[in-house]
Amino acid sequence: MAHERTSSSTSGTTGASKSMELLTTAGSGPRRVLVTGARGFIGRHLVDRLVTAGVEVHATTRSAPPRQTGVRWSQVDLSDPEATAEVVGRSQPDVIVHLASRAEGGRGLELAVPMIHANLLSAVNVMIAGAAVPGCRLVLTGSAEEHSNFGSVRGARSPYAASKGAATTFATLFHDLADLPVVVLRLALVYGPDDPNRKRLVPYVIDSLLRGVPPRLSSGRRRIDWVFIDDVIDAVLAAATEPAALGRVLDVGSGTLVSIRDAASIIADVIGSEVPPAFGEVPDRLGDHDLVADPDLARRLLGWSARTDLRTGIERTVAWHLGRGNESRPVGRPASA
Repeated sequence: MAHERTSSSTSGTTGASKSMELLTTAGSGPRRVLVTGARGFIGRHLVDRLVTAGVEVHATTRSAPPRQTGVRWSQVDLSDPEATAEVVGRSQPDVIVHLASRAEGGRGLELAVPMIHANLLSAVNVMIAGAAVPGCRLVLTGSAEEHSNFGSVRGARSPYAASKGAATTFATLFHDLADLPVVVLRLALVYGPDDPNRKRLVPYVIDSLLRGVPPRLSSGRRRIDWVFIDDVIDAVLAAATEPAALGRVLDVGSGTLVSIRDAASIIADVIGSEVPPAFGEVPDRLGDHDLVADPDLARRLLGWSARTDLRTGIERTVAWHLGRGNESRPVGRPASA
C-alpha cells in the first residue's frame, strides 16, 4: 500500500528553460510530473528544479518522505504492481520521470534476482501504470553500461547493467505496443553537489581529501564519460517535452573520456590538497571498459549538449561540500565507479 504526504519546506535552483516553460504553460495550468526515486541524487535535483518553476510535482520514495513545500510525496515499493498503479492513478501525471533504481556494480550472479526485482520489475510496473493514464509520457533513465552502442562496451557486464538494459528493451516495447510515449536516456557517470551516496567516487574523494586522508582507489586507468548533474536535469526536462525524442534511446554524456586518475587529480588540485590519492589500493573491477557517450542524437533531437566541463563541475561540487561543512564527515571505501 502506498502512503501519500504533502510536505512543508522548500529549496530552489536554476531558472526556467524552454522545456520548463512547456511544462508549466501547457493546458489550463501547471503540468503534473511524477518523479520516482525522488530522494536519490538525480531525483532531488529534478524535484527542486520543478518546484521552483511551479510545476505540480508528485514524488515517490521507499523511505520516509522528507518535508518539502510543493511536493506530494508517496511512500511506495514500486515492485508492488498494485501500489504502483495506485500512486500513478492517483497522480494522473502528464509526465513520469522514472529514476528509482538500485545501483550495484558487483559482478556476482547472486545479484541477478535482486537487480531484476529492483530495476526491471519496478520499471515495468511503472510502464503498465503509466499506459493506463491518457496522454502520459514516460522518461526512463538507463545506464551507460547497459548497451553495446554506448562506447566500447560489448554487452552488459553486471546484473545491474543487464537489468537496466532489459528495462530499456521493455520501454521501447511499451512505446510500440501500448499507448505510452517513452524516451530513454542512457546516462554517463553523473556527479555534482548534494549526492546522498557519499561512497560514490567524486564525493568519496572530496570528503577524503578535505579530511587529509588519502582516498584508496583502483589503478585509476579506467576512462569515463563524466556529466554534471545540472546538465543531466536539462536533458531530462528536454526529454519530457520534445516530441521528436519519443520512442528513442539517447546517450546523455559529454562525449569525452577522462580517466579516474586524472579526475581524482583535478579534485586534489581544486581542493589544494597536499595528500595524494592512493592509487592501486583497490583492485580494478573485472570487466570494466572505457565508457563514452555519443551525444549526437540528443543534440539533434533535444537541442541538448553537456555545457559543464569536468573541472568547472568539480569546482562547484567542492564548493558545495565546503559550504556544507562536510570536511569533518567520516568517510569509507568508495563504491566502484
